[in-house]
Amino acid sequence: MSRSSGWIVIIVVLGILLGVVGGGVMGGLVGMYVARNSAAPVVAPVPQEIKAVSPAQPPVVQNLTVNAASEVVEVVRKVEPAVVTVVSNLGGSSFGSRTGQSEASGSGVIISQEGHVVTNNHVIEGANSVAVIYNDGTRVEAKVVGADPITDIAVLKVNGNVPAVASFGDSSALQLGEWVIAIGSPLGNYRGSVTVGVVSGLNRRVQGTTQDGLVQTDAAINHGNSGGPLINLAGQIIGINTLVVRDTPSGAQAEGLGFAVPSNTVRSVAEQLIARGRIEYPFIGISYTEVTPQIAAEMNLASKSGVIITTITPNSPASQAGIQPQDVVTAINNEKLDENNSLRSILFKYHVGDTITLTLERGRKMIQVKVTLVQRPT
Repeated sequence: MSRSSGWIVIIVVLGILLGVVGGGVMGGLVGMYVARNSAAPVVAPVPQEIKAVSPAQPPVVQNLTVNAASEVVEVVRKVEPAVVTVVSNLGGSSFGSRTGQSEASGSGVIISQEGHVVTNNHVIEGANSVAVIYNDGTRVEAKVVGADPITDIAVLKVNGNVPAVASFGDSSALQLGEWVIAIGSPLGNYRGSVTVGVVSGLNRRVQGTTQDGLVQTDAAINHGNSGGPLINLAGQIIGINTLVVRDTPSGAQAEGLGFAVPSNTVRSVAEQLIARGRIEYPFIGISYTEVTPQIAAEMNLASKSGVIITTITPNSPASQAGIQPQDVVTAINNEKLDENNSLRSILFKYHVGDTITLTLERGRKMIQVKVTLVQRPT
């Protein structure tokens, strides 16, 4: 082979090698280009201040169903069948004819399956005969078991099955602002009327009456509500509605001043009337007035509650024990007299013949005196 032929062979071989290498490089470049252009386009991030705001979601609408059987409604449903209208026949003895008869009406509440009904003494006072009208309109005759003018409580008795019975609650547990419900027959025509209010005051005494330790409420009480129950949200009797104050001797007008005999007093009186037909009042032999913040300040008393003795009955237990006018009774057997406990309500816990200890404030000194209870003179 000539020398020129050798160079030709070398050039051909180099051309082949360059073709192979160049083709590979070009193929790789083309592949990269295709791959890059087939990928998902990259979107540059939008600056925070110009980001698009998504459409606002509509507000959630919740359909609420109010249950009519609320607490008050349920309590009324439970107690109302036990509330009655009390009708007193003040002239004549027959309920069959209205000729020449005069009737007065009030309210009452059934307290036993035996047919005992509690009402006010003033509702049946002076009546020749008494009847009760149930919530469904049924009218039946009633007998007066006993009555007490001092607490203004009376107990009646009806025969046969009764529609319902209401139970007593503990009036000493009442709190100011507690919800209460009055049920009765205002004006004698609106049976089962319901009014709602709160406990406005405790241990009240109303001037011109013999009553003290009363529960004050702003639940509307009208003529005819007397004797009806004042109940709590547990459906328990915590008082018997007895009177309302609309004005004062000076002519001042008032609204929402209703008063009820506390249930603890009512229960004690009713039990005695049912058992004996009368009340045996434990008697100390004192007249008194309640201590108020104003009286305590004027008399410079250490005690802010209790009663100030005004007079002593001669030959009474108080007289024999050396109790004096202006003494302040602050406790009986260490049970304090306060807004929840009147002197009368505490005395009701004891019986004739019991010996009790009175805590007295006398001249800024506290002393204790023992007294043996006797029966209240008629």
